[in-house]
Amino acid sequence: MAKKESSKEDEKFHPWRVCPYGEHWVEEHPLRVPPSEKNPLGYMTVRRAHCAKNPTGRDQLYTDEIHQIRNIHFTKIDKNLCTIQDFKEIGNAYDDLIIGWTQYWNEILKPSEPLDPKLVKALIASESSFNPTVLANSKNSNSARGLLQLTNATRKILGDENGELKDHLITVTRSDLSDPNINICSGVRWLFQKRYIASKKLKRDASWEEAVFEYKGLSTAKSEDKKRDILNSFLRYYKELKVCKK
Repeated sequence: MAKKESSKEDEKFHPWRVCPYGEHWVEEHPLRVPPSEKNPLGYMTVRRAHCAKNPTGRDQLYTDEIHQIRNIHFTKIDKNLCTIQDFKEIGNAYDDLIIGWTQYWNEILKPSEPLDPKLVKALIASESSFNPTVLANSKNSNSARGLLQLTNATRKILGDENGELKDHLITVTRSDLSDPNINICSGVRWLFQKRYIASKKLKRDASWEEAVFEYKGLSTAKSEDKKRDILNSFLRYYKELKVCKK
């Protein structure tokens, strides 16, 4: 069965991270100094970029560092994912993010079977048709949003210091999920968690296709026809990407 995700402070941390385990990167930002006897009106200053300790003492990714990792490391990535014919060039717009975050979480969480970035691309195609601003329910701002259709409830779980993720948390805002970089980083992390959940249910290592089944919430769907219809597009896109030779 898939091992429970964990990390030790004495283990070498990921080379893309600036700060040591248990800390996160904060970009330079304006800071208001409160009034004091010397400065009764207070004043504005600039807080230099720095590493800040995480409240949990464990690994947490915040918005600033998610963007920093992308800006520094993903520009060097060879964009070698194929095109899904249904989406033409729009479907290739996020290949660097897909490859980069899949590599990152594979290296952090070390699954028994590494996650294939082509599977992530097929999942995005079936969830959002590569539309980063799509909201599943336009009348409910908490509904699934973005490329990997993450709900606000999922966002809270990913950042919950006392929740089901024991390590490697992600702390972002609801509006952040409309950002492709943050959405893919968070969505791939959530897919790893779904594989862990599926493995516990199956009492063996779940395949990544079974993790997608869990990700899409099909384990609770009563209609077999509905399950098949939801999975068909993903399976078709994934098959197309797997057989493609670029």
